[in-house]
Amino acid sequence: MKTGINEALLITFVMGAVIFFCRVFPFLFFGKEKDGEAKEASGRQKAFLGFVEKTVPPAAMTVLAFNSMTGPVKGNLREGIPILAASVLTALIHLWRRNPLISIFCGTALYMILERIII
Repeated sequence: MKTGINEALLITFVMGAVIFFCRVFPFLFFGKEKDGEAKEASGRQKAFLGFVEKTVPPAAMTVLAFNSMTGPVKGNLREGIPILAASVLTALIHLWRRNPLISIFCGTALYMILERIII
């Protein structure tokens, strides 16, 4: 199905608005407290935000990692080898160096090399 320039612009605008709203929502929801609010509410809010900032990023990364691995591993093991090897290397380097940039770069490089060699 072909889409015209108007449809493409509309889709781009709508997706941009959705992304913008997703970025602004936490600031609107967890904005500065009003003068009449109780201090205990802000304490609970800070505790909740502390919990969220500690648990959500690792949980989201775990879900994304397992989601990216399920398709190729279930389908064809030969296609899953680069993903599994790169994931293991990324985890090992991260445990060793505790540097996400280095571990992600090395895992991506290994994946790209194995993807060219194996498939």
